[in-house]
Amino acid sequence: MARAFLIVMDSVGAGGAPDAAAFGDEGSNTLGHIAAACAAGRAETGRSGPLKMPNLDALGLGAAVRLASGAAMEGFTARPQGLWGAAQEVSRGKDTPSGHWELAGVPVPWDWTYFPVARPAFPPDLVALVCKLAGTEGILGNCHASGVPIIAEHCEEHLRTGWPICYTSADSVFQIAAHEEAFGLDRLLKLCADLAPYLHAMKVGRVIARPFTGTCGDFRRTPNRHDYAIAPPSPTLLDWVSGAGRATHAVGKIGDIFSMRGIGKLWKGKSDADLFEHLVRLGDEAEDGSLTFANFVEFDSLYGHPRDVPGYARALEWFDAGVPRFLAGLRPGDLAIFTADHGNDPTWTGTDHTRERVPVVGWGAGLREIGLRGYADVGASLAVHLGVAPQGPGRSFL
Repeated sequence: MARAFLIVMDSVGAGGAPDAAAFGDEGSNTLGHIAAACAAGRAETGRSGPLKMPNLDALGLGAAVRLASGAAMEGFTARPQGLWGAAQEVSRGKDTPSGHWELAGVPVPWDWTYFPVARPAFPPDLVALVCKLAGTEGILGNCHASGVPIIAEHCEEHLRTGWPICYTSADSVFQIAAHEEAFGLDRLLKLCADLAPYLHAMKVGRVIARPFTGTCGDFRRTPNRHDYAIAPPSPTLLDWVSGAGRATHAVGKIGDIFSMRGIGKLWKGKSDADLFEHLVRLGDEAEDGSLTFANFVEFDSLYGHPRDVPGYARALEWFDAGVPRFLAGLRPGDLAIFTADHGNDPTWTGTDHTRERVPVVGWGAGLREIGLRGYADVGASLAVHLGVAPQGPGRSFL
């Protein structure tokens, strides 16, 4: 029986979104701009020369980027041998839940709540609730910020007062950073879990626990991050497949994004390298008729938000080099789709996601140009491949 694999390379956008200007992102292109920087010799740290992704390019990655944005990437010249195209989002956001839910067949039907770019960013009643739940007299931060700088700014005061560091971004998120030992990891996770229902009722997409360890001059964020995401508004691809009695596997933060709905087994790790080993193993071992849904977050978290172009390029090349190991374990009749949930152009201004189309390339469907599709078509196509009826607005491209 056929199996399906949906692999999200978090933030690996392809530019070209027609509504990018509404988000301040007109002209952004994560893959296109990284490739241009590499070709121009501006991404030489830890690597050298043009961006090299021959395995995904062979499936159609370069062609997908040209379709999405018109950008031709130096060195991406392979004639596609797999399924290839690009997808455009209809949900009114450029965030993780919107992208993943829509890829799984369910566009977001509401407008998210965003916090203003101001100090303070949070309303007094929300601050009071955080203080009550945390047992503190105040909070630190209370602004738009990137995680590492805001921790560096408030680390000493956090350790002295015990007050949590609270911040947001252009996404619909409320993030809380705290020291794992001084504040307590269990205490941080409970604070976020208790706060989440209040913020979800406000249509804030995620409450994110951001633990860190070490000293203020030498701290590091730990793998114990946890996202408390609002539940999808209707059944997704994971629910459709599990409801049909099939096995479902989630790799990485998929469990958080979908509030564990429709997920049979969850596989996590301390790094994308750990997660890739899970993907390779599942390619070999996953049950007949099963769905494996994987997210690789470090493109976004380690390189997109910090605007690290050579780091992002290294990560792309590392991932591409591992693709043959995964494909070698697949069976006749399987389908694997590689795509993304949004962009995060490391050459762009600011530190936030960018509104972009995303590449869609696949192994197992033969040479097939699918053109420009909606995100929801990805979920519908995987459902049809598995012989499960899609329930959302997407239309299969198979």
